[in-house]
Amino acid sequence: MSSTPQPIARHELAAFLRARREALQPSMVGLPPRLGSSRTPGLRREEVAALAGVSVDYLIRLEQARDVRPSAQVVQSLSRALRLSDDQIDYLLTLAGHRQLERSTKPIVPEGLARLLDDVFPLPAMILNYRLDILAWNDTMSTLLLDLDGTTARERNVLRMCFLDDRFFDFYGDRDSVIRGAVADLRAAWVDHAHDPDLVVLIQELEAGSAEFSAYWQSRDVAVRAEGNKPMNHPNVGPITVSFDVLNPLGDANLRLIVYRAVDAASQSALDQLATTRPSRTRRHLRTL
Repeated sequence: MSSTPQPIARHELAAFLRARREALQPSMVGLPPRLGSSRTPGLRREEVAALAGVSVDYLIRLEQARDVRPSAQVVQSLSRALRLSDDQIDYLLTLAGHRQLERSTKPIVPEGLARLLDDVFPLPAMILNYRLDILAWNDTMSTLLLDLDGTTARERNVLRMCFLDDRFFDFYGDRDSVIRGAVADLRAAWVDHAHDPDLVVLIQELEAGSAEFSAYWQSRDVAVRAEGNKPMNHPNVGPITVSFDVLNPLGDANLRLIVYRAVDAASQSALDQLATTRPSRTRRHLRTL
């Protein structure tokens, strides 16, 4: 069911369309290269409008956040013209008012979900919310992520760790991929939770404290990764490469269970060493979502 986009969504829709248009080159959409220099970054509005089958004036009004209500059909046409991914299409549809916004009503991590952290031990595992706050974890994950037990609830946020904690600046072997993916994940969640005061504070803090985060955030990349690999440089046990899987419980789409597995024998040996650092016991920090 469609709803009228709110002002905050209209302005984000405008910025998102501009960012995606400016990220494309003519050759990426089958257009001939331009001769000479051009002051226009990416595609021109005229080119996108022609590809999407809409008027240039209509696209200008969208990009200027005027009070227009693009239909789902128009959104799909723009998505094809801008070569958007599935995640980006969902994001644009939500901004245009064609998605039912979800709100979390559960105040804590369900007990059964938290017990899974013990069940999968010694595999590193943790539970996050859409803000990427780490709500619960087991001992292997704590030691892998440089002692989660010794940090405060505020510090236990994936983005604060990546951008504001010096220990993590050289922690990931492919830092650009990891942090770009984390910011794109947060951007995908933001569209449904733009009025969450904790999320607003988090974004403001990160933009003020990290030019690197601000650049990624303003790029408006949108993506949700359900699996992949992460190479790490652990200060205690050396290089580790893990694969990860992200699982969403049916009872609360705002939570996710993340489990790491070693991808090779050397990484497994390092994880085994971390897992035997102390007896297994699930550490839980259950907080309002």
